Amino acid sequence: MAPNQALSHTSVRPAAGRIRRSATAAVAGLTAVALLSACGYGSKNDDKKTGSAAPAGGSAAASAGASGAKLSADTVKIGYFANLTHGTPLVGLQEGIFQKELGATQIKSQVFNAGPAEIEALNAGSIDIGWIGPSPAINGFTKSEGKSLKIVGGSASGGVKLVANPEKVGSLDDLKGKKIATPQLGNTQDVALLNYLAGKGYKVDAQSGAGDVSVVRTDNKVTPDAYKQGSIDAAWVPEPTASKLVSLGAKVLLNEKDIWPDKKFVITNIIVSQKFLAEHPDVVEAVLRGSVNTNAFIKANPDKAKATANEAIKKEAGNALEPAILDPAWADIDFLDDPLASTLQTEADNAVTAGLLKKPNLNGIYDLTLLNKVLKEKGQSPVADAGLGAK
Repeated sequence: MAPNQALSHTSVRPAAGRIRRSATAAVAGLTAVALLSACGYGSKNDDKKTGSAAPAGGSAAASAGASGAKLSADTVKIGYFANLTHGTPLVGLQEGIFQKELGATQIKSQVFNAGPAEIEALNAGSIDIGWIGPSPAINGFTKSEGKSLKIVGGSASGGVKLVANPEKVGSLDDLKGKKIATPQLGNTQDVALLNYLAGKGYKVDAQSGAGDVSVVRTDNKVTPDAYKQGSIDAAWVPEPTASKLVSLGAKVLLNEKDIWPDKKFVITNIIVSQKFLAEHPDVVEAVLRGSVNTNAFIKANPDKAKATANEAIKKEAGNALEPAILDPAWADIDFLDDPLASTLQTEADNAVTAGLLKKPNLNGIYDLTLLNKVLKEKGQSPVADAGLGAK
């Protein structure tokens, strides 16, 4: 993968020695990239209907949305990952919270392994709305010259850690000569690690990963085996991979949220195709209301929500997460409605500073009008778009 093809969302500004997150931005004319966005274990591409019968707490038999008005679309196609950082759709669909808001509008869901595939599906009209990481969202927006999608809401923050074998790495000052895994060249955690190392004064070639520290690009699904075999000493990875490694004896050296202002940075956003948003704003509003209600449900019922999310992961990916992995991973993720737009801009700026991509034009990537309408109805404060709102 060429450096201008993809970046993801964590990085450090070396001069300040602070970690920030980098963001993917594709240059016009580049081919699509196979960027993984904090994927879970064994996710599968599965297209199915989830609104034909009312799930727990749902009302699929209703003739209208929760607002009482018949919505403009008979079906809404929703995409997401079978991953804890996508806990909002996992919980909201399973509990019927989205269906309650959509009424007779049927939900057709599709589970993805990686962001690029979800962006392709959005562009092809196979899905209308999706939960996705910031890197593929930026990638899709910039490659389409701002015509394909909008970020319309936030969903999750956090869930990324640097963990290490305590027998090989004693502290953050003991990284020289070590082999540290990241999910993929140029992905979110890869850039975060590269910039962190630069801030510590280590020299590493971004492309090969060779240098004072060896950066080993390893798929999240095989990283635990690499750790057990001793082929890596540490890993900068998202949840639940980080907690999986901890269950194997690794120790947490750094939680990424600890180096962000207010300990918050975007890990999952809600995107919508611009065509669907223009034609069915009432449906998008209903989905956003379902998202806000789901996040409130998660906060009010954390144990129930965690169990529901794990049940959904088992259904979609084939295997539930063990408590030793599920509990710390879930606790490290913050579910919220704010898309944390300023952190997205920081990610993009840091990617440019690192010399890994050309400066992207993100003007218009956000349209938070409907989200702020929902929040106002609930007596909550509006969220900001950091100057990157609809033009």
